[in-house]
Amino acid sequence: MPDSTFDPTRRTLLGAAAATFLIAVSRKGWAAGSQIVALRIWPSSTYTRITLESSAAIQYKQFTLANPNRLVIDLQGVQLNGVLKDISGQIAAADPYIRTARAGQFDPDTVRLVMDLKTDVKPQAFALAPVAEYQHRLVVDLYPATGQQDDPLLALLQDYNKGKMEQPPAQIKPKAKNTDRPIVVMLDPGHGGEDPGAIGLQGNREKDVVLKIGHQLKQLIDAESNMKAYMTRSDDVFIPLGVRVAKARKLNADLFVSIHADAAPNRAARGSSVFALSEKGATSAFAKALAQTENNSDLVGGVKIGSKDKYLAHTLLDLTQTATINDSLKLGKTVLGQLGGLNKLHKNAVEQAGFAVLKAPDIPSILVETAFISNPEEEQRLITAEFQQQMANAIFSGVKRYFASGAALAARA
Repeated sequence: MPDSTFDPTRRTLLGAAAATFLIAVSRKGWAAGSQIVALRIWPSSTYTRITLESSAAIQYKQFTLANPNRLVIDLQGVQLNGVLKDISGQIAAADPYIRTARAGQFDPDTVRLVMDLKTDVKPQAFALAPVAEYQHRLVVDLYPATGQQDDPLLALLQDYNKGKMEQPPAQIKPKAKNTDRPIVVMLDPGHGGEDPGAIGLQGNREKDVVLKIGHQLKQLIDAESNMKAYMTRSDDVFIPLGVRVAKARKLNADLFVSIHADAAPNRAARGSSVFALSEKGATSAFAKALAQTENNSDLVGGVKIGSKDKYLAHTLLDLTQTATINDSLKLGKTVLGQLGGLNKLHKNAVEQAGFAVLKAPDIPSILVETAFISNPEEEQRLITAEFQQQMANAIFSGVKRYFASGAALAARA
């Protein structure tokens, strides 16, 4: 039997039976139409993101149908092309939410995408203006309708994208101390999903390299009887900067370690670096530029309009954060010392700048730039399993040395 979701005669019935929402575009944009230039689907254990990139803003409707469960997206002012026809080839067998997908020309001005679902979902759609190398994007995030509430990241993401994050009290209360529990370390592999991070000459992506290092580091930490590691992302998915910080606070983390692989216009630049948050501006022009680049991750990765600024109020600097920054510098120093035994150091001291991902007010936090992926020699090292393991070992040794110090133990008391 033909799929009735492609039957134009049922448009009125479907419109009456399903909840829809619409983003309007200008008459000029509607008249010109939009050409879909790319379609990307990012499945993950947390949520699945569907991204449609186009030459102009897309007018669209989306709704779900039951028995069987389907997600329908109508792209208006769009013509079916090879990119859209290939949607079935974008579906991974391991995708937890999408079973199959197809595209068809629903009417002369509308392309209909139909996705057969494995489970009930809560779709959230929003548009993104052009940024970096991306043109206009329509983003549809699929969250499970029920279950997975044991994953604190999922709830945080849903609240973040709905704009429900509440303003914090004027004085943020310190997290509860408990020395009887294991030491909790939040590992943050940078970038992910729509945000590839820096890209080397050979096409290797920062997001892939740092995720592998993160997994290696987690294994080392979890092997310790008194330590436990969590990751802000365990697969190739975009997580907003504010949500990364929020997950660390929700899990009562004792440390936050963000892992990156730097890039510079000068491809001769090389070496490892460690950064902490600054109260008074960046310690160098390089640190300032790097912080600006990293803080743009939300724009590249794609955050729903109206959510970002509201939540980042949670991470504004507070006078009580001075002690946390001091602990971050101590942590950074021990990690940097271990990195120096593995790789040339780009700077011999911990640098500081206004990194949004380091703004947890009560968790010592550092950002580790493992090496310059823009440097051809370091790019080759970064993609080897041997160097990834050595880098994980070096960071792990630094973390252990920090916790062996009296200052770290006092912070948990």
